[in-house]
Amino acid sequence: MTGTGVGPELVHMSDVSAGYRHHVVLQDVSFHVHEDQFTAVVGPSGAGKTTLLRLILGTLKPTSGHVVTSAGLRTSYVPQLETVNWNFPVTVFECVLMSRTSKRFLPWPSGEERARVHAVLERLGIADLAQRHIRELSGGQQQRMFLARALLRDPQLLLLDEPTSGVDVSTRHDVLHLLADLHEDGVAIVLTTHDLNGMAAHLPHIVCVNGRIIADGTPAQVITPTVLERTFGARMEVLEHLGMRVVVDETPSLQVIRGGQ
Repeated sequence: MTGTGVGPELVHMSDVSAGYRHHVVLQDVSFHVHEDQFTAVVGPSGAGKTTLLRLILGTLKPTSGHVVTSAGLRTSYVPQLETVNWNFPVTVFECVLMSRTSKRFLPWPSGEERARVHAVLERLGIADLAQRHIRELSGGQQQRMFLARALLRDPQLLLLDEPTSGVDVSTRHDVLHLLADLHEDGVAIVLTTHDLNGMAAHLPHIVCVNGRIIADGTPAQVITPTVLERTFGARMEVLEHLGMRVVVDETPSLQVIRGGQ
């Protein structure tokens, strides 16, 4: 059972198995999310990380077991940037506005909705990009735009799929700081990542997944050679550097791994 939070439970997943067609991706998974949780889900490609997020979102139904969310839970999702059609004819403002929850049937936004979009863009430091086409954004700006989309829904739980994939070190640090600020504001966060050194090691709670939950706990508890070998299928060495755990390939050169490969 995972979930180090002590606040009220938002998601309760018990003995869940799930997959696509006749292919089982996750088996016998129990996973809890509390309102004060900030969790990185790590594992190799095909391990079931995105499937876990889809189960929480409710866009995928389990083949066995149960997923229960708290009544009225507001959840937002930030997809992998690689899955987005960046040629779609829409501006930053319009892209963020698409996530509005208003029940108005008019196609144009109200003054209040416009103000909310501008406020969230301002909060994320991209208000000056509101009228720019989305394909003209840098990787960091793209990620901020999708965070703005997510925040417009005032979520209690924020799910992010590989939020730092394909971005540079500076952008990765920016995303980490933004997410830390959101968590301080009371948003529970669950994200997937391949980035053990740059992302996962900085978060308070890590869950290792490869078809099932291999381990969960703090970085000190989870980032160990034994757990990582069971998760990724390769021997890795863990070093201590300035109080942080650093994962390296177990090769003579000790080359720092990138992308969890």
